[in-house]
Amino acid sequence: MNVRCLILDIGGVLELTPRTGWLPRWDERLGLSPGTADRRLTDVWEAGEIGTITENEVRDQVAARLGLGPVDTESFMADLWDEYLGTPNTGLIDYVAGLRPHCRLGILSNSFVGARELESTAYGFDRLVDEIVYSHETGVRKPDPRAFAITCARLQVRPGDCLFVDDFTPNIEAARAAGMQAHLFEGNAGTVARITAHLDPTVSV
Repeated sequence: MNVRCLILDIGGVLELTPRTGWLPRWDERLGLSPGTADRRLTDVWEAGEIGTITENEVRDQVAARLGLGPVDTESFMADLWDEYLGTPNTGLIDYVAGLRPHCRLGILSNSFVGARELESTAYGFDRLVDEIVYSHETGVRKPDPRAFAITCARLQVRPGDCLFVDDFTPNIEAARAAGMQAHLFEGNAGTVARITAHLDPTVSV
């Protein structure tokens, strides 16, 4: 028997994450030219996304590269997480929570070290789905095809039985190349309709 499966992205889908302008504000606060803080930390961001650096090492690098003391370092990290976590897309989250008896549920997210603990505490994603696959834990980021293979293996499903929802077109294209069905998130109404059709093929959208 085929097992229907729904896999969702977090940022921009389950979380609404508009730009807060926190990095430009830090440039201004520190008297740096625009974009300097981000450039100085580019390799730190990349390492954090694939888990080759710890949270404490991130703090150490932020402090060293921007010349921050302990209080300002914590303030910088708080601003980072404020944008990262955004606000919950409660309409979609509530809808997905009601699907639990009817299909396998997963999350596939390009993430940053520390995200699992913070998102579980804030939004309970660990209770929402059967498996969460974070890039900072696997070392593999979307749109790498291995990310989709890892997710299917953990959920014990076939790619063709999965619908993947993401807000970034290259990830949608990669999911389709991996054999999944995929839907570009542009709002809750269209996404719910597409999920409904995936779970019940007799429904047209």
